Amino acid sequence: MWNHLLNLFFPKSCAGCHSFLLSDEKVICTQCRHEIPLTNHHKIDDNEIFQKFYGRIPLEYGSALFYFHKNGIVQEMIHKLKYKGQEEIGETIGNWYSEELQHLEQMQHIDFIIPVPLHKKRLRERGYNQVEGFGRALSSNLKIPYDDKLLRRKLYTKTQTKKDLLGRADIIATVFDVDFSENYHGKHFLLIDDVLTTGSTLEACSRAILKIPNAKISVVCMAMSHN
Repeated sequence: MWNHLLNLFFPKSCAGCHSFLLSDEKVICTQCRHEIPLTNHHKIDDNEIFQKFYGRIPLEYGSALFYFHKNGIVQEMIHKLKYKGQEEIGETIGNWYSEELQHLEQMQHIDFIIPVPLHKKRLRERGYNQVEGFGRALSSNLKIPYDDKLLRRKLYTKTQTKKDLLGRADIIATVFDVDFSENYHGKHFLLIDDVLTTGSTLEACSRAILKIPNAKISVVCMAMSHN
């Protein structure tokens, strides 16, 4: 009852288009759900994610749910997720993608879901890792453990500095590291992030995880940058 009254006087708006949500809508309105550009990567074996990382890291599986266009619905959603404290957006996207991923044979062999980590200082500044809600939703729906302690970011960087660092092969390996025991040997890790652009961050994370003997890597993102 109280939620109904709150929504009556303080109606929630869509994370994509700002229109007021109907009582049966959550985070994203029905119209935006129909208009969001989907990649359908989970239906394509040799998809754009595999092509992006070909010759860079040995992927077992890779996919993203949405295409990310400048000034589009997905950009608006990710911006609110990262900078406006609307963590429920990540959870909603995770629940959405779980409906597609749970039917895939590849997901049956994943041992841990690993988020791209924030540096401790960045985590204090923002208050949360924007991919955590996404990852925990996947974990809950797919029944795969979520592990945010294995992979860590060693360097705190400003956005532009990070782009410069991740563009240099001689420095890329210094950004992330792993703290692991024998329990992680031979495991299959699903690395998750919000938006895949150049792939440099995920490549750096994957190289760190591949220090673990006989580790396998798969990648799932909320969105992929697309021209």
